[in-house]
Amino acid sequence: MRWRVLDCHSAKWRLAMTGLDLVRHGLGRGVCCMRVDLTGQVAFVTGGAGGIGTALCQAFAANGAGVVVADINAEGARALAATLPDAIGVGMDVRDSASIEAAVAATVARWGRLDVLVNNAGVNTMAHRVHIDAFPPEEWDRIVRIDLDGLFLVSRIALRPMLARGAGRCINIASVAGLVPLRLQSPFVAAKAGVVNLTKSMALELGPRGVLTNCITPGSTLTEGTRKLFYGEDGSFSARVRDMLAHVPLGRPAECEEIAAAALFLADPENGYVNGHILSVDGGWTAGYMM
Repeated sequence: MRWRVLDCHSAKWRLAMTGLDLVRHGLGRGVCCMRVDLTGQVAFVTGGAGGIGTALCQAFAANGAGVVVADINAEGARALAATLPDAIGVGMDVRDSASIEAAVAATVARWGRLDVLVNNAGVNTMAHRVHIDAFPPEEWDRIVRIDLDGLFLVSRIALRPMLARGAGRCINIASVAGLVPLRLQSPFVAAKAGVVNLTKSMALELGPRGVLTNCITPGSTLTEGTRKLFYGEDGSFSARVRDMLAHVPLGRPAECEEIAAAALFLADPENGYVNGHILSVDGGWTAGYMM
């Protein structure tokens, strides 16, 4: 089973899979078409300038929310924000409390509120797919500082406007690797498992104060990073795609817009009793072992 990249624009990969029908397999959707009413609300999305983050920002904007595109790539954040009806792009490093404080201050200055925090920023290793005994400590530190410590730093600052109002939503983006460990990426597995349990801890602490906290664990998703690793013809591990997708009952990776649809469900104001939930969007990957 081979994936072929046809073109790439607006962080949307157009793909063809030999021998399968794109529409039947749910590919080629474009911007998420799920609809909820987020009029008057403000969503703050970290890692918003690419991949899943871009789909999240577009989905929230399409449903009436003001959007903060927060990303270490300040130019990319501003460029995406310029395409949305009511948005700002801010340069922000999730490892730097000062830059987080500035981004949240800019949000409150613009809208006077912050309603939905989406902790999406994250990285994995591209060059060091090795066993733990060979894993470079500096690469471990980089991944954990962004994927776990960064989520904590952003949350403690961005939650303040929500807690002051006694209402809000926090959506943490983890990974199936936080539920079912994968090989050759030990710090990513550890960090995302931390995010899963941190989400539950946050739900216990913040729920009584009006803020609901939930987590999305995406399976393999079509992004620029996974193209370089798996889905591009020149991907570093493209030969393993067949084996990997053999464990996914739907037989394909997710599109970024499908992760965004899950986030809209969790952000929907009418969805007021889901708290501490881990929502797997993985095509059935973690449902069980396929023989």
